[in-house]
Amino acid sequence: MDVAARNGVNKPPESPVGPVWKPDLYKLQQEAPKPRGIPCLRCIEKPPYYGDEYHGRLSHLQAAELLLEDGDFVVRLSGPQENPITTLSLRFRNKVNHYRLYYDGQHYVLEKRFDSVRELVADGLVTMHIEAEAGPYIQLMCDVRAYERSPAYMTLSRFKRRTKPLLKDDDDSSSVILYDKPHKFRVHNFKGLNWCEFCSNFMWGFTAQGVKCEDCGFSAHVKCSEKLPPDCCPELKSVRSVFGVDLTAFVRSRRTTRPFVVDKCVQEIEARGLHVEGIYRISGFADEMDSLRMALEKDGENADISASVHDNINVVAGILKQYFRLLPIPLLTYEVHPFLIKAVQLPTLKDQIRATKETLTSLPPAHYNTLKFLMAHLAKVDEHQAVNKMSSFNLSTVFAPTLMPPCNSKISSSIPDMSGEINCINLLILYNKNIFE
Repeated sequence: MDVAARNGVNKPPESPVGPVWKPDLYKLQQEAPKPRGIPCLRCIEKPPYYGDEYHGRLSHLQAAELLLEDGDFVVRLSGPQENPITTLSLRFRNKVNHYRLYYDGQHYVLEKRFDSVRELVADGLVTMHIEAEAGPYIQLMCDVRAYERSPAYMTLSRFKRRTKPLLKDDDDSSSVILYDKPHKFRVHNFKGLNWCEFCSNFMWGFTAQGVKCEDCGFSAHVKCSEKLPPDCCPELKSVRSVFGVDLTAFVRSRRTTRPFVVDKCVQEIEARGLHVEGIYRISGFADEMDSLRMALEKDGENADISASVHDNINVVAGILKQYFRLLPIPLLTYEVHPFLIKAVQLPTLKDQIRATKETLTSLPPAHYNTLKFLMAHLAKVDEHQAVNKMSSFNLSTVFAPTLMPPCNSKISSSIPDMSGEINCINLLILYNKNIFE
């Protein structure tokens, strides 16, 4: 697996509105072995903070005989009788590794602390798997990307252009904003899925995945944070939580069923865009889309996206597509993607609908509810295809790369075949009532 190539070490800079998050390390985390504690079948006295994985005194050879598959682990005592050492024995890549295990209210081997040994092992397996598969790339990833091409810099630059000037150069009529404040980084336990705002890569693990600035909210790998200039802007903390945020984390933080961006844009498009020829196919002007995106980031649900402010409905439609394109995990996740492709290849329409319906039950609730709402909306657009020229197939062609980006992100000079993905979206639009009943 050439993760360095897949993550674009030698790629040209991404488009400011193109996909910026790199999912490969997330995929590796999903592929990591799962922890499986081997229960002790002997009747022994064990500390209350260990479970069935505690075996008491056990030699490393005896432990190795118990650990048959990657992810298997036991907790045992080793060393001298008068001063025994608590040891975690874990099998990974057909090799048994032994670690000194500590407990002071939480379990730890190094600096990370966990409430249970199973959580510690799960995090360790992820780290070992990612380092084994992508070690060289991890060493390079924060060095190969210029800060000026990072998602955070793009947000900061837009914010600067829209903020009242704080400093004016007397020798020049132009105004500039200077931020010369260092970030206040602290190690952070991120909830849900998070991406580094410097290198755009997934922050793997289940605790202490990276650092976060207490003042502006900038999130990054520890190594990446060392590359940042002193441009902390505390005012950004309230506007960096809409685009490019994990969908599940976003709706949980807002306590909503769907992202408000989706609701607002769909409502506006259905009010004045269903009869517009080429809706979703024709792009809006970049500067107008930048303006609308910043308004949504700054004002949230109170942002005004009406015709009085944004008269070009293609700008609103473009922002909705951009929202889905910037999701770290696509609306139709990498896990369900191949099963949906298989579903539309079944011989009968009845089987396709049944298999698609079953597959979608594996989606996280936030993804499922948003998809259901979006497909019902696109079905309404399809109903007006005689006027807007956007049939379900045309809509599927537009949305497939956004909702179902290719699972394999290896760089290729050829255009990927999206026919399977287009058929999936087309089926969801045409038979959304049957699939989501």
